[in-house]
Amino acid sequence: MTSVPNRLAGDRPVPDLITELPGPKARAHVAYDETWTSPSLPRAYPLVPVRGDGLTVEDIDGNLFLDFAAGIAVTSTGHSHPAVVGAIREQAGEVLHFSASDFYLPIYAETCQRIAELTPIAGGRARAYLGNSGAEMVETSIKLARFATKRPYVVAFLGAFHGRTYGAVSLTASKAKYHAGFGPLLPGVFHAPFGRVEDLRWFDDVLFDKLAPANEIAAIIVEPIQGEGGYIVPEDGFLQGLRAICDRHGILLIADEIQSGAGRTGTMWAVEHWGVKPDILLTAKGIASGMPLGAMVARADLLEAWGPGAHGSTYGGNPVACAAALATIDLLEGGLVANARARGDQAMAGLRPLLDRYPALVRDVRGRGLMVGIEFDTPEHAEEVQWAAFQRGLLVLECGKSSVRMAPALVVSEEEMTTALRIFAESVAAIASEGSDQPILHAAEAAGAITGVEAAG
Repeated sequence: MTSVPNRLAGDRPVPDLITELPGPKARAHVAYDETWTSPSLPRAYPLVPVRGDGLTVEDIDGNLFLDFAAGIAVTSTGHSHPAVVGAIREQAGEVLHFSASDFYLPIYAETCQRIAELTPIAGGRARAYLGNSGAEMVETSIKLARFATKRPYVVAFLGAFHGRTYGAVSLTASKAKYHAGFGPLLPGVFHAPFGRVEDLRWFDDVLFDKLAPANEIAAIIVEPIQGEGGYIVPEDGFLQGLRAICDRHGILLIADEIQSGAGRTGTMWAVEHWGVKPDILLTAKGIASGMPLGAMVARADLLEAWGPGAHGSTYGGNPVACAAALATIDLLEGGLVANARARGDQAMAGLRPLLDRYPALVRDVRGRGLMVGIEFDTPEHAEEVQWAAFQRGLLVLECGKSSVRMAPALVVSEEEMTTALRIFAESVAAIASEGSDQPILHAAEAAGAITGVEAAG
């Protein structure tokens, strides 16, 4: 894949750091931000971005960074892709908003068709509903599953992240902190062990035998690859086993592809790696390159089970966000999904040698496509690697208990991947060679970097 010229960097290399990090303007802005914004926002480290182009981000001090976080796996086509920006501008000049809950907005139906046609759904015939975010789509799927099946219970998984709204956070089980102080949560939710074929025995041995009969389970919701929980890839046969359990008991299978979908894993949807077709599939994040859009694609008969007024949204399927989604889908189908597969292979080949080079520090390298997780021996070492990478101009994000994720935009070039792998290896080497006083960790803590609770998703 040939990368487009970087309009932001010009002749400058990327990354290119011209001040200490954080720089003086960044420090001033952090102080300003902390005066006015909600302290609930878990900022990973003191980055203050003001411009972006492709995988290049410029901060408020003029430093250039190589972005391998992509706004938590959101900017699938890179920052400000010309085709996406052009579609947004054109649509904004026609109509900014019209509620599809009340009127027949043409671009809403077109976007539903495009997303539904590229989504593998059990039974073949699918329809779609559009909203604003991933958490909103999770909430919608809970409502639909309970309404369509007339059953009360939903099963999620240990390690899962589905969002922070009440229903979504009730399904989330990646960190106890997400629940702390907010109980009681949504009733009727069970959490199963994730990832191993052996874990599927839990459904018969524990859930159906001791907790709730199978005919009262409305849905099983699963991330095909767990995201914020650590970029955990299930064993082959696990998702197929879930599909079989659902088929046997009339349970709906919901695939939460909010982070793993939109081409990120080298296929349009992660479930395609295992040939599994869910009854409901959820997408958001990368499907509109950063514009607020989520979609729930479901078997047509499920959506047809509820009538007018059963669910809706004032802003869901906003025409400008829909325009961005249509442009994004064109780019994904035009080569970005294939590029994610190729650059993902490059990433795995470049990262796996770290396992032999630093066996006491690096415990695992895993993922599919451009959804890559590197597991470290401790949460502190993961935090230090994230900070060391930031100090060298590479943006990555922690996930899980002790992992760092690399999730760049799908437009990433071979050269950009090579640069990122070099910087990441240098960051790991710096941690491996530091003394027991952990100066890198202390520097991160002094600058306000947060260990353990990242901007999740």
